[in-house]
Amino acid sequence: MAETQIEWTDATWNPVTGCSILTAGCTHCYAMEMAKRLEAMGIEKYKGLTRRSGKRTVWNGVVREDREALSIPLRWKKPRKIFVNSMSDLFHDRVSDGFIRDVWEVMRQTPHHNYQILTKRPERMAKLVSTQITDILPNVWLGTSVEDAEVVGRVNHLRAAPAAIRFISFEPLIGPVGKVDFRGIHWAIVGGESGKSARPIREEWIDEIHGQCLRAGTAFFFKQWGTWGKDNKRRSKKANGREYRGRTWDEMPAPPQVSAL
Repeated sequence: MAETQIEWTDATWNPVTGCSILTAGCTHCYAMEMAKRLEAMGIEKYKGLTRRSGKRTVWNGVVREDREALSIPLRWKKPRKIFVNSMSDLFHDRVSDGFIRDVWEVMRQTPHHNYQILTKRPERMAKLVSTQITDILPNVWLGTSVEDAEVVGRVNHLRAAPAAIRFISFEPLIGPVGKVDFRGIHWAIVGGESGKSARPIREEWIDEIHGQCLRAGTAFFFKQWGTWGKDNKRRSKKANGREYRGRTWDEMPAPPQVSAL
């Protein structure tokens, strides 16, 4: 995969495919249905990654390292923001330490790109990056997903990971997150869930995050309302749009300042 419609990035790069459901934010993951469709199109790396559970397609736990995909960013000469593993999680426990180091080497060799790595397993990320990555790359952004207050502890693990930029994706936001320690967090993405089974988002949950970002000086990016609008009415993603508080919010983090807390 390359070009993408994800609002906060330019391209996707998937050296790993396949995953497993971890917490409530994974329940309606778009990548599960996408993997099924890509398998039906005959793309070998997506073969056998999902199973049927009732009316849903879900991950079956198979995770696949794709060495042929490692060279893809080397061929992209134009600088891009690259979302790493939109179809998986680089820090899944079935991805080897050695392969993660190989991914890091590609990112080291392509400093003209900025890489955005998002994980639901920040504890492994913090440990591995702290012990097996020799230096902090200014073009590598490390992030974690927080869908509600049940998993807000992930932010502490993210903060422990040496990084030029750290970010939190509050998407899909399916509940209030409460107080978040934004120290050392440079960017926050907020978005509602899309699709026929989408869970509602509430404006007060967004307000809670936005207010904390303002106080902490953290850049705020509102991605979408998703299937449910601020009036709690169900519509298409396009109809609900991206406007929050009368405007769109496309803030990005400031130029990287390498730091380790």
